Amino acid sequence: MTAAQGALLYAALLWKLYQLVRAPRDVPLRMVTLCLACAAAAFPFGIAAGNVVQPDTGPMPLTYAQYALLALVVYMLVCFFLFAEGTSPRAVSAARRQGAVVVAALVVMTAAALTVPLDLPPEEYPAGNVAVFYLAANAYLGFGLASAFVGARRYARGAQPRLARGLLLASAGMVLMVLGTAVLLVVNGATWAGATVPAALFPAVTFTLLPGILLFIVGVSYPGVATRLAAARVWLQHLRMYHRLAPLWRELNAAFPEDALHRVPGPAWRDALNPFAMNRRYYRRVIECRDGLVRLSPYLPGDEPATDPVELAHRLRAALRSRAEGRAVRPRAVALAVPMSDALEDDVRELAALSRALRTA
Repeated sequence: MTAAQGALLYAALLWKLYQLVRAPRDVPLRMVTLCLACAAAAFPFGIAAGNVVQPDTGPMPLTYAQYALLALVVYMLVCFFLFAEGTSPRAVSAARRQGAVVVAALVVMTAAALTVPLDLPPEEYPAGNVAVFYLAANAYLGFGLASAFVGARRYARGAQPRLARGLLLASAGMVLMVLGTAVLLVVNGATWAGATVPAALFPAVTFTLLPGILLFIVGVSYPGVATRLAAARVWLQHLRMYHRLAPLWRELNAAFPEDALHRVPGPAWRDALNPFAMNRRYYRRVIECRDGLVRLSPYLPGDEPATDPVELAHRLRAALRSRAEGRAVRPRAVALAVPMSDALEDDVRELAALSRALRTA
């Protein structure tokens, strides 16, 4: 689970950095990117400190760096929901109050960490100092996560469905993390009081904090990933229809090369390797097919245009021959392969059916 957490964390950070480069003035996006950046910075400190179960600890400098960064993670998360609807004076004031709380927690953590003799091995650290350090850290983490949960549920009520689902997952993760920090506070308090900590509490921490972190990362990443998957489905659909229109487009382009929308193409290999060019090529091919059919329709034999794709394909063959011979049979253009509705998808399906029939005609 730790490996999965790290993989998801750094993947989410890279994605948010990419989005931030494209929208550097987006304050909520800046907050969530800073949140993930602090979490990514804290992750290796936790690994180096051994990720030991509290109330034990690893080397204090590493543990302090990890928890100080985690406190900033939670603060940035709270700020994200505060500024999600704009940087109003009320949101700025709330962010300052939340900042005062995290500063107070960091002061207590720093004081507790500085009073730990670093020449001692971690297992010989004074139990009281370690307990105070973790009490301050976990108290703020629990408070901040609870505040972020309230902000997430409030923001989700007016969000789009895709974002609302992501916030639901992130909220579930925050609930688990709040439960985990609550258990840790009990452990810290028992350690400070010199009481024996029940062994059953430690698995409870493991099976609330780690799944909670994973759920939170998945929830934060879900809206962007879902958007990219939807765009990928559209891209694949355009790719299929682009190739299905090829037989019709080749015939019409050969007959009317002057109607090509891209008169001066770049290197073919660069256009073929550019995945973002597919949508452009798809729409261009649809338009060129429609323009070509309009140009070819005066040469179409018969009194009425055919509606069956196979029959129309045979007439198009005859029209291409008439056009090559310069014999127009109609005084004006007529509509061919007309769809039942004005939707672009229906129009493309009619063209694709005609293209398939033309290939075998």
